[in-house]
Amino acid sequence: MTRIVSGFAGSLALQVPKSGTRPTSDRVREAIFSALDARDAVRGARVLDLYAGSGALGLEAASRGAASVTLVEKSAAAAAVCRRNAAAVTRAAPAASHPTVDVRAASVQSALASVSGPFDLVFLDPPYDLPDAELLGALQTLVPLLAEDATVCIERRTRDGEPTLPDGLELLRSKAYGETAVYYAVPA
Repeated sequence: MTRIVSGFAGSLALQVPKSGTRPTSDRVREAIFSALDARDAVRGARVLDLYAGSGALGLEAASRGAASVTLVEKSAAAAAVCRRNAAAVTRAAPAASHPTVDVRAASVQSALASVSGPFDLVFLDPPYDLPDAELLGALQTLVPLLAEDATVCIERRTRDGEPTLPDGLELLRSKAYGETAVYYAVPA
């Protein structure tokens, strides 16, 4: 079961698409947000969650105080799950801290061409079979949409190695959690 780990929607169970996605485990999500909280990267942030799947990463950020979240998911079925999960999380929000959540059923490249930044926090958790060149292309398109002090979190299979970063992004740190590796990048 996937759930929101902390914040106003803590313990809320999230729906997961029946196929085609690989939800980030609660353990890895908790570790990601611990690192982000240490950087004060979540509260008040404009968040972009690419390859959103169930929307768990972006919605976790909403629960922890992000101002707005945009979930991007190409699969229509998964985007519908994102919408239901977003509705459940925003219903749980206190009136004083009601985040805006936008779900876009679109490819990452199409969404990046139509969203307007700057974004403070970006999650990329692409399918494991996504070619490196496609991930690099998404990162190149993303760079001009980043805030000056943005954080970009890229989740991949550990054995796939460090992603190639485009000009304008530099690796801050990485951490492996079993078969999952998370790379934190910042504007160069």
